[in-house]
Amino acid sequence: MCLIALALEQDDRYPLILAANRDEFHARPTKGAHWWPDKPGILGGRDLQAGGTWLALHRSGRFATVTNFRDAEPPSTGLLSRGHLVTGFLESKVGPSDYLNTIRGSAYAGFNLIVGTASEVAYLSNREEGVRTLSPGTYGLSNALLDGPWYKVEHTREQLSSLVTRSDVNETSLMRLMNDRGKAPVSEVERGRHDFATAHAITAPFIVMPDYGTRCTTIVLIDKAGNWHFTERRFDPSGQKAGESRFSFTT
Repeated sequence: MCLIALALEQDDRYPLILAANRDEFHARPTKGAHWWPDKPGILGGRDLQAGGTWLALHRSGRFATVTNFRDAEPPSTGLLSRGHLVTGFLESKVGPSDYLNTIRGSAYAGFNLIVGTASEVAYLSNREEGVRTLSPGTYGLSNALLDGPWYKVEHTREQLSSLVTRSDVNETSLMRLMNDRGKAPVSEVERGRHDFATAHAITAPFIVMPDYGTRCTTIVLIDKAGNWHFTERRFDPSGQKAGESRFSFTT
């Protein structure tokens, strides 16, 4: 149940603002954000089980992030890891939309993928037809389609828009935004395969449960001078800060 909030060309200082929560089982092995020694130029956390990542940057000025799609049925076996969709774009030389048009969606379980540069951002899900090139605006994404009508998506997108309007965009305000632990009204809970308590818990932008929850929050800011700023804050199962990493580079 990951969550992404994205603002494009909405802020005078930062043409691109991205704030994301990665939700995962706490037992799944992960390495915090770092420059990858085996793939020079890539910066991001790493899933040590499948080898890919959920969100990463490339020193050349590219970023990509992926979420799973919440399907009614478990995915089939034998599918490719969705995390490699991220590194595939970062290591490519083609533009965002062109890259997304090369993906064979049926080879993967349900996914949402956002890829971009400072000048173009595009979105693809293998649960709808076609690639979307994103125009200036504010967007929210979780485990349904982009800007899907979920409480956590709508609420976080609205709060990001409010930060932009107040000229209050910075690492602190964005971390606070993504740390929202308020749950949706009971009337909006969709149980699916979960019991009610779990289904209600995962409606919060920041999820806290013993076995599953928000593992990290990542903030990416690109300023008008071409400086990229990346911050990752990691959390333990109780939702307490367990580590933090910061990186900056210029394209």
